[in-house]
Amino acid sequence: MPEPFTLYKLIVLYMLQKVDFPLTNSQISEFVLERGYTTYFTLQSVLSELAENDMVRQEVIRNCSYYTLTEAGEEALRYFQNRISQPIRDDIDQYLRENKMQLRDEVSIVADYYKNTAEEYSVHCVVKEKYSNPIELTITVPDEAQARVACRNWKQKCQEIYEFVMKELL
Repeated sequence: MPEPFTLYKLIVLYMLQKVDFPLTNSQISEFVLERGYTTYFTLQSVLSELAENDMVRQEVIRNCSYYTLTEAGEEALRYFQNRISQPIRDDIDQYLRENKMQLRDEVSIVADYYKNTAEEYSVHCVVKEKYSNPIELTITVPDEAQARVACRNWKQKCQEIYEFVMKELL
C-alpha cells in the first residue's frame, strides 16, 4: 500500500486519465471529499504538487482551476497505477460513469474577460469539445461590470447564440 499522499496523487491522476476533458478543482474535491479519502487541505497540497511537478496542467479561468493530465502524469500513472486498490479504481470508474456528462458540461462552456489595450474589456467565450471548439467568440464591452454579466450569461445563452450565428451565416 503506498503512503497516503502518494495514493491521493494517483487517485487524481487516475481520474484525469479516465476523462477526455479537464476536471475542475471543485469536481475533483467533490469526489475525494465525499468519499472521505482525505481532507480539503491535503488535497489542495496534492494538486499543487502535481502541478509543480508537471504531472498535471493547471489552467485558471475566472478563479476556477482546470486540471488536465500531462504526458509525465500519464507515464507516472502507467508505472504506479497498480498501487491504487481495485475498490478505489472501481469507485472512481463508477463515479465517472454516473457523472461524466454533467462533469463535461460543467467544463465545456467557458467565459473569461480581460482588460484590453483600448482600456475596455474583452470577453472571450468558448464552447469546448474534445478536438474542437464549435464556437469561440470575443466581444468588447466598455466596463468590467458588463464583462462579468456577459461571462455569467454565456453558460445559459451559448446554445442559442450558436444556433443564431449558424442560421445567419449558413
